[in-house]
Amino acid sequence: MTGGFRYHSHPGRGVAPARNSQFTQSDIMKFLFDFFPLILFFAAYKIYGIFVATAVAIVASVAQVGWVWLQRRRFETTHLVTLAVIVVFGGLTLLLRDDVFIKWKPTIVNWLFAVIMLATQLVGRRTAIEHLLGTQIRLPAHIWRNMNVSWVIFFIAAGVLNLYVAFYYGTDLDEKTRTDIWVNFKVFGLMGLTLAFTIAQMALVSRHIKVNEQEGGS
Repeated sequence: MTGGFRYHSHPGRGVAPARNSQFTQSDIMKFLFDFFPLILFFAAYKIYGIFVATAVAIVASVAQVGWVWLQRRRFETTHLVTLAVIVVFGGLTLLLRDDVFIKWKPTIVNWLFAVIMLATQLVGRRTAIEHLLGTQIRLPAHIWRNMNVSWVIFFIAAGVLNLYVAFYYGTDLDEKTRTDIWVNFKVFGLMGLTLAFTIAQMALVSRHIKVNEQEGGS
């Protein structure tokens, strides 16, 4: 969600984008690392089908969390939430040989993120989005809260959209075709929507920062 944006503050002038406000190699590597279980899931599905792909996703998620721990001696919350859900719902898919459970997984993950972010909105001193980006951007409290609410709404909507594609779209098609459509949506649709929403959020923040600079300089 942070992209390649870096910000620094000017006394009396709010916050301005730093000169290195572009995607760096480390940003790209982090993006690929965050999504590599999904990439492996897609590749395994195309070759071996949904059940092997589910097993691959579970192993990849475990490896992802383990690698972060070995490198940083800490865990990423997003990785832990995703791992817990994939182990439970992926495990049920493999145990019962029913892909209904793995199709629920993106919805559960998105809704859990929404619950976490909403909880920080209601009871925390700082919202989840401020905790994530607060070291890079300095914004008024109400802007942080607005951004946080926007992400809550996005995660809820993404979860609902996944259910629609998984279980209600193309009901006249055969099961294999419907699963193909869902996998493509899971990999490319949800990822694309998340990236587009992130860019839109940062554009809104950038416009707000420009207003702050003008007000501070007047």
